[in-house]
Amino acid sequence: MPQWDSPLRGYEDAEPLPSTLNPDGLTVHNPPGSSELSSAYDEFPKEFDPSACRFDFHIYYVPSSPEESTYAKELYERIRREFPELPVYQFWDRPVGPHTTAMFEVDTLSPHQTGALFSGLRYTGDPASDVLIHPNTGDALRDHTELATWMCRRWPINDSILKKKNKDTA
Repeated sequence: MPQWDSPLRGYEDAEPLPSTLNPDGLTVHNPPGSSELSSAYDEFPKEFDPSACRFDFHIYYVPSSPEESTYAKELYERIRREFPELPVYQFWDRPVGPHTTAMFEVDTLSPHQTGALFSGLRYTGDPASDVLIHPNTGDALRDHTELATWMCRRWPINDSILKKKNKDTA
């Protein structure tokens, strides 16, 4: 069983939090912190590979479905227009790498970009966009499996390609 760092690392000597409820009767009262926002809004955790884009978004579709193909092409164009600062890769009409269906990839470089793209994909109006979202920690297998997050349907990953990649870089 892996040993995980405590999520409270850095808060070991903090005062206990109150359990009182806010006037809405539902949420707990959080005492005000410093006047600055958390660095988590602008910086990824140190575990991320600083030489790589921070999150990859792989937007999947079924190329044999004319409706899905058209929608994916339109979404690809929309992302390129709405987020021109993001690295957007080639539009594939077949499986590539460890991905078992056609897809295109968009990368984010900051927490703000990650949140904006996530929100944009979630609310494009079509809940059928299947998206694999993963960080880049330097361990491609773990990033695409253990650390992956999915929107809508989860697709199988050809992890043998990732295992070989990890073995070749070890």
